[in-house]
Formats: sequence, C-alpha cells, structure tokens
Amino acid sequence: MTSETPDTLDHAMARSSGLDTLLRDLTDRAVEEVRGTSACSITVRRADRLLTLAGSDGLPSGLDQRQYENGSGPCVEAAETGREQYSPDLTVESRWPEYTRYALSAGVRSVLAVPLNVTNGRGAALNLYAEQPGALERGRERARVFAARAADAVSTALHLEDRAHTAADVRTALLSRSVIDQAIGILMARERIDAERALERLRRVSQDRNIKLRDLCGQLVSRTAEGFSPGRT
Repeated sequence: MTSETPDTLDHAMARSSGLDTLLRDLTDRAVEEVRGTSACSITVRRADRLLTLAGSDGLPSGLDQRQYENGSGPCVEAAETGREQYSPDLTVESRWPEYTRYALSAGVRSVLAVPLNVTNGRGAALNLYAEQPGALERGRERARVFAARAADAVSTALHLEDRAHTAADVRTALLSRSVIDQAIGILMARERIDAERALERLRRVSQDRNIKLRDLCGQLVSRTAEGFSPGRT
C-alpha cells in the first residue's frame, strides 16, 4: 500500500459510496500485507463510544462488538490507551476472560491491536486477527508501519465525512428556513398581518399542537391549495 494524499482520498471518496468503502479497502489491504493475518477491522471513537467502521472479508461477526459491550478487550484498550495490545495465544490469555472465550469460539487464536493516531483526538485502532497461535508474531513490525500509514487515510476520511455532515446540516437548515418563510408569506397574504405576527401565530399553533414549527409550516405550504389554515383543525 502506498501512502495516499488527501487529494487522492478525496477522489476515492467521490468514486466510492463513501467512508465505509474506503475503510473496507484498508482492512482488506491489511490482511494482504501483514503476515499471518486472517481478518482485520478498524475501531474509531464516535460520540463517546467505540464503533467498528469497517471489517475485512472473513471477520467473524461480533468480535469487536463484544469488546465494546464489556468495555474490555485488545481493540478497546489500544484505542483508549494508545498502547499496542498483543496476545499470541488466546488459550493462555488472562487479561480479557469474557472476550477471550468468545474469540476462541469464533476460531480466533491470536490478536494484535495497533493504535491509530487520528486527528481530533479520537481513539482508534487497527485490529488484526489470526486463526493460528503466534501467526502474527513475524508481522508485528509490518503492522505498525501499515497502521502509521492507515492513520493518515482514516484521519482524512473522517475529516471528509465530518465536512459532508456539516454541509448536510446547512442544507437542512436552509430548507427549514425556506419553508418557514413561505408559510409566513402565506399567512401575511391571507390574514393581512405583518411577518412578526404571522411567525408568532405559527409558533403558538406549533406549541398548541405539539408539532415542530418546520413540520407545521410544511403542512401549511403543501395544503395551501386546499384552504388549510394553521389556526383550524
């Protein structure tokens, strides 16, 4: 895997369906490049909780989720503490008993979780799983190098996602403002009142009916042709 620039990632995001596809590609590459790896996932903190943003083919369902639910496990500790977590053989592992039992039942024998230094102070980790004990030992240094490069890609992808969410919030706010303005205009024309009084009427009806002002205004605009008035049932 070669180091990718933000511009390259921006184009990749445009071509793909978004962050999920980009991160899924990273996990698949990790399986190919880090010796002994059977499956890989990426953990990132969002809104005060850890989530698995992507997982490679062959990742057993629930491997990461069990850790988040228990608040204990290699990827949780790597993301929370920023320190690498490694277990060469889960059959003799004692740090995470509940998680270890589940992982072994899923066919996992060795785990390596490498912290990712992503922007905005979010905890994150690259999680590598192997089906054989000791299988990841010779790939540990390679995993660290891969994680250092992947952290840049993950940071850029998260930035792009945050930017997209901000743009969506702005569009939603503009649309809400537009429909409210239209409703105010309708009331001004119908009732021959000024904009301030029209807005006050809409707010009062919104409170009385326990309905969001935006939704009430949307109803008024869409039903104008039917003679709808917000003061009537």
